[in-house]
Amino acid sequence: MLLPRLLPLSRSLLLSFSAASALAADPAPKISAASLQARTATLSSDEFEGRAPASAGEEKTVAYLEREFRALGLQPGNPNGTFIQNVPMVGITSKTTSTFTAGGREVSFTPITEYTASSRRLKPQVDIKDTDIVFVGYGIVAPEYGWDDYKGLDVRGKTILMLVNDAPVIDPATGKLDPAVFKGNAMTYYGRWTYKYEIASGKGAAACLIIHETGPAGYPFAVLGGGWGSESFDLISPDKNESRVAIEGWVTHTALERLLTAAGAPNYTALKAAAVKRDFKPIPLAAKASFSVANTTREVASKNVIAKLAGSDPALRDEYVVYSAHWDHLGRNAKLTGDQISNGAADNAIGTAVLVEVAQGFASLPAAARPKRSVLFLAVTAEEKGLLGARHYATNPLYPLKKTVANINMDGAQTKGPSRDIEVIGYGNSTLDDLAAAILKKSNRVLVPDTEPQKGYFYRSDHFEFAKEGVPAFYTHSGKDIIGQPAGYGKKRSDEYTAEDYHKVSDEIKPWWDFEGAATDTRLFFELGREVANTAKWPEWKPGTEFKAKRDAMLR
Repeated sequence: MLLPRLLPLSRSLLLSFSAASALAADPAPKISAASLQARTATLSSDEFEGRAPASAGEEKTVAYLEREFRALGLQPGNPNGTFIQNVPMVGITSKTTSTFTAGGREVSFTPITEYTASSRRLKPQVDIKDTDIVFVGYGIVAPEYGWDDYKGLDVRGKTILMLVNDAPVIDPATGKLDPAVFKGNAMTYYGRWTYKYEIASGKGAAACLIIHETGPAGYPFAVLGGGWGSESFDLISPDKNESRVAIEGWVTHTALERLLTAAGAPNYTALKAAAVKRDFKPIPLAAKASFSVANTTREVASKNVIAKLAGSDPALRDEYVVYSAHWDHLGRNAKLTGDQISNGAADNAIGTAVLVEVAQGFASLPAAARPKRSVLFLAVTAEEKGLLGARHYATNPLYPLKKTVANINMDGAQTKGPSRDIEVIGYGNSTLDDLAAAILKKSNRVLVPDTEPQKGYFYRSDHFEFAKEGVPAFYTHSGKDIIGQPAGYGKKRSDEYTAEDYHKVSDEIKPWWDFEGAATDTRLFFELGREVANTAKWPEWKPGTEFKAKRDAMLR
């Protein structure tokens, strides 16, 4: 694996004088491109085997993080005196056979490239036979928007097909997406795949298949198909997931066209057009689906790693700022020829390196400059399995959430060099945005809204589990206005990563990576956390944000 230069001289000279001066003005925090690069290289090396939960890679990763936190002089974050929070999970390996019939003949979908299906129920055999298939539009029930895709139809025992994302409702007055319905171009939780399986479970459907399109989904089908037949993970629920819809799956829109044609149904374009209207009604298809799933399950013991810097103010040290990053990635895939290790350099070795770097910044402060509130550094497991480590912490917190003032999450980091901007995911949700914008302004940088809000990134990383429980959360994507590079360079590099490296073995450190950008953004995360850990006023969700009511009730 080639390693990039730490920071080419020409790049460092391109930093604005004001930004460089701001960095030099406060030398106390030890944050550097060199150590970020070194930590990223270690965590994404073949030695760590892709950092899969419940693997030798996990053992090495957890040991490394614990060793790093100890070396910084941080306290064990678990009140039991360890750096570990155990996360009990279950591993599920599903072997699925499916049959779809329409017009008196079988219609086949090709596994991996066109179709996936499995069951999260913790039983050895799940059989669903001869279910009616119904298209339910986007599968959403949202009273606040006057939206119901089911219109009273009983879908119990049926296979329901639903579109990915929210319904893109057009405002007839402007011809653009209506911001009053599903936040316009920004995805709401209704558009997230987890919601779609949840509503299918609540409605009593036998199976739920989400129709995939790369644009609305935000990733190619290969991301889904790559996990076909391999082990998935879940937290262990009291009912062994019997309350979940029996079959969860995806099908490409191009493959679905064959079933629609055989069933004599409207084509996919017509179905999509019907589904964006409030008066949409479910469309039964003259088609049947059967599924047979053989499940192999095993209990899986994984770990969150947590360190603590105790607050300096006795009156405030039982209040907490939580930094988080997921340490896990996809591990080793023995089915592949050649390189089998998904090293996950960008996802999320570098984000974990940033977490440790921020911890180093706080640990390096002289005693007189230590923050008033306590700061927690939480490296969570199984983000790639569905945010499971973060969910476990948020629902089994080691420190009360009503005393947790904020979560700052790092998933990925800037690899393209220093940028004038940084994108906040879920822009305008909380007052953390205002604090971050003020910090950036000091170095002539700007906080900008997510440039791809339709992809629902807010619901796709660990901060969301804190937000769901009411804790104000801050999460960014790297800026695209790269200093010293032509317009469009940042977006080009980001698009290349999504298309060529995301969740692939090629996610390794590239020769062109410039860690100075990561160091600059790490300084923002440090300063934001320090501000929150010292100021009297707690961060708040802004009015109209879906998480505000839960926070208000928690603090009431």
